[in-house]
Amino acid sequence: MDEIDLRILAALQESFPLVDRPFRVLAESLGIEEEELIRRVSRLKEIGLIRRIGPILDLRRLGMIGVLIAMRVSPEDADQISTVVNEYDEVSHNYLRPNESGYNMWFTVSAPEERVDEIISEIRRRTGCEMLVLPTIKIFKIGVKFDII
Repeated sequence: MDEIDLRILAALQESFPLVDRPFRVLAESLGIEEEELIRRVSRLKEIGLIRRIGPILDLRRLGMIGVLIAMRVSPEDADQISTVVNEYDEVSHNYLRPNESGYNMWFTVSAPEERVDEIISEIRRRTGCEMLVLPTIKIFKIGVKFDII
């Protein structure tokens, strides 16, 4: 990773041009060619520094809700259960974490309320895991920006 990669990562956190050729506009602002930017972004994605490029949407304005779900999962079943959970497009941020209460798999579901209820029921039925469902009550912060350069 070089100085140009760092500048690309910093620029992508700030904004993404909403135009027909966003990579061209972004490349021009960075002083590089569009093809080079696309190649570098693809490489940064391949090595895992970029997971995705996408919007942060206001779910409530879209008629949707978000819930955080914690499940009690045995370590030996974690991979299999995460495969089930990750089948749903509405699921994000699925991860394992140590927790004294035993709730160790955490993920979010974002969708219209009826669909959230359906997903929770399906995952509960398919995995047999105990779940703790924590609906979003108030959003305090959304998004994060890292001091890259």
